[in-house]
Amino acid sequence: MDRSVERGAIPDSTGPEPAGDSAETGCAPATARAPAPAVTLLICTTCRAPGVEAPQETQQLAERDGARLLASACATTVPEGVAVEGVAVVGVSCLANCKRALSAAMVRRDGWTYVFGDLAPDSAADLLTGAALLAGSEDGLMPWRGRPDVLKRGMVARIPPLSAKETR
Repeated sequence: MDRSVERGAIPDSTGPEPAGDSAETGCAPATARAPAPAVTLLICTTCRAPGVEAPQETQQLAERDGARLLASACATTVPEGVAVEGVAVVGVSCLANCKRALSAAMVRRDGWTYVFGDLAPDSAADLLTGAALLAGSEDGLMPWRGRPDVLKRGMVARIPPLSAKETR
């Protein structure tokens, strides 16, 4: 069973990457015209854990807890028995969920998007497990059963796909 995770910028099959607050960092260089993953795990790299003071202007972005969470996700393998095929890990500059930092989002192609907060710097394995559950879901929803507790407690929003004709 392949337990590796595709890591890098969000593959783009329709054209050049948009400018602005798009995906900025990942675990590996992006490949041109790579097939889009089933799920993209977006991790806020600018988040600071609650109680951490604002960094000095000289403090590097890599020292922030969100950047550490991204690095951990890049280095983490998921628990045995969890297939992570079709999952990409990407860092973004801000998810605007600062009151519930650390934050991450999972975007499923043709499925639901989930935003999570109140994550710990050691939540990488839980995020990858949740992304794998979402990628393997038949209905585009992340199943409740098997979802790590941190993703049950920390859910901020569940956003329907743009193609949704009805709510579930």
